[in-house]
Parts: sequence; C-alpha cells; structure tokens
Amino acid sequence: MPKMKTRKCAAKRLKKTGTGKYRHYKAGSRHILTKKSSKRKRNLKQDAAISSAEKNRIKAALPYGL
Repeated sequence: MPKMKTRKCAAKRLKKTGTGKYRHYKAGSRHILTKKSSKRKRNLKQDAAISSAEKNRIKAALPYGL
C-alpha cells in the first residue's frame, strides 16, 4: 500500500505542542488594522488551540504528524 500524503496547507499552518495538541494562528491580523482596537489586535497575535471537533480532520490531513 502506498504512503499517505500530508496536506501541505495544514502542515504550514499548524504547530504541534509537547502534549500533542495542535496550535494555529488567528485570522484577521494582516490588514485593515486601523479600525480594530489595540486589545483586539493584541489578542489576535496569540496562537490558539484547535477545537476538539476539528481533531479528526487534522489527523486525516497530517497522517504522520508534523
């Protein structure tokens, strides 16, 4: 049976933590920043954990991890 392919879009956007969770960067921090408050921009800088509902999709996209 051939090897499974890694989804490169997922591999470039996600990081795996030491405990096995996946982290992602939040959307909306690239442009049109003038109308956003400082608090909102500051919170957009921090990465976030993926939800448990997305875990199965991530496992399928990254069959061998990162």
